[in-house]
Amino acid sequence: MEIQRDAYNILLNWRTSKHRKPLLLRGARQVGKTTLVRQFGKEFSTYVELTLEKKAERDLFEKTDEISKILSSIYLFKQKTPGKGSTLIFIDEIQESPKAIQLLRYFHEERPELFVIAAGSLLEFALKQVPSFPVGRIDYLTLHPVNFPEFLGVRNPGARETLSQLPVPDYAHQILLDLFHEYAITGGMPEVISNYADDDNIATLSGIYKRLWQSYKDDSEKYARNSTERNVIRHVIETAPKESDRIKFEGFGNSSYRSREVGEALRTLDLSRVIQLVYPSTTTEPPVIANLKKRPRLQFLDTGLITHSLLMQGEMIGIKDLNNFYRGRIIQHLIAQEFISIQDDSGYKPHFWVREEKNSNSEVDLIYQYGRYIIPVEVKSGKQGSLKSLHQFVERSGHPYAVRFYQGEFRIEHAKTPYGKPYLLMNLPYYLGTQIHQYLTYFIETNPL
Repeated sequence: MEIQRDAYNILLNWRTSKHRKPLLLRGARQVGKTTLVRQFGKEFSTYVELTLEKKAERDLFEKTDEISKILSSIYLFKQKTPGKGSTLIFIDEIQESPKAIQLLRYFHEERPELFVIAAGSLLEFALKQVPSFPVGRIDYLTLHPVNFPEFLGVRNPGARETLSQLPVPDYAHQILLDLFHEYAITGGMPEVISNYADDDNIATLSGIYKRLWQSYKDDSEKYARNSTERNVIRHVIETAPKESDRIKFEGFGNSSYRSREVGEALRTLDLSRVIQLVYPSTTTEPPVIANLKKRPRLQFLDTGLITHSLLMQGEMIGIKDLNNFYRGRIIQHLIAQEFISIQDDSGYKPHFWVREEKNSNSEVDLIYQYGRYIIPVEVKSGKQGSLKSLHQFVERSGHPYAVRFYQGEFRIEHAKTPYGKPYLLMNLPYYLGTQIHQYLTYFIETNPL
């Protein structure tokens, strides 16, 4: 089944922009980059697709620096005859040719009437080999796994329309919550969702995730400089799903590997976007600054990769509240994934907040920068009185706004910290993770300082 991605509308806007440049589409493998561009290609009179993993197509960029000759070679090789209408040239797996990346700028400078999109995974590794990267001459777009609204577009389009209402209607709460629980089980990998939409069978998803997970392992190991690094990367990626909330590099995964070895492996996986290092912040005022001296968390490309690796997808079916499953780790991870999915910045990472003192430690699940505010975000059920770490943040913050994601319905309540500081707590159902910005606008505008 075809999944309608939100990024499609971004591509449509790119097409009509007066300041359009060649577009570099980034993202990990298997998140749907190629499928998205092929769908978009139907908007054009002529569509030409190249895959630079194929040597013959990669060689088209290696023999000359002249764009006119490269274009002639492409059209001849692909047996295409450009007409009077619009032409989209799609260069897939461009990371295989640093020279092709370097030449992107000249398509804009010499043939601005053409529409050019390049896509690649593991691009961060390839960019190191580009001697003169065309900074300022390329547009960027990052594609993530399918988020909940996109999932609804496949499973229940009417529910997606309802999700966009603010505030969400009370009558829709349980339906949306059940659908979000379904999404939490499947994860957001496009192939998984397409298969699930076709046969509606959770049991068939394991094989797909197993193959995806193995492909990520194989890809990451390619960038090891020697057999020792390869072994460390293999160990890290195999044991990472079993690690606790915050990690230590030294002895990672009950190994004898040193901190430096594990750190290098995790940074390699971070560049591949399969497993990212997420560091905490200790500030309550913008900008959010990651404290690299503190222990990080791991953020996986997709929550489904974790639940598959831990053999948990079947166990999630009967859970009433996701916060009660696996110590709340899965739902916390999924809310962070939803935050990532709505960001255009390819370098965006979620952050959490810590306060670590001799006799008192606090940790807020997530923080979200909204204009001049850093908003503390907890992901848990229960009464607001149990939000001890959030209260510590509120006590130190210059504003009264806080957010909790939980199983219940949307509501805003007036509360006080144990020390008597009044604050406003916006309670959001789990399924509103992608709507965080719109709800914060509503929250703050209806409750101004």
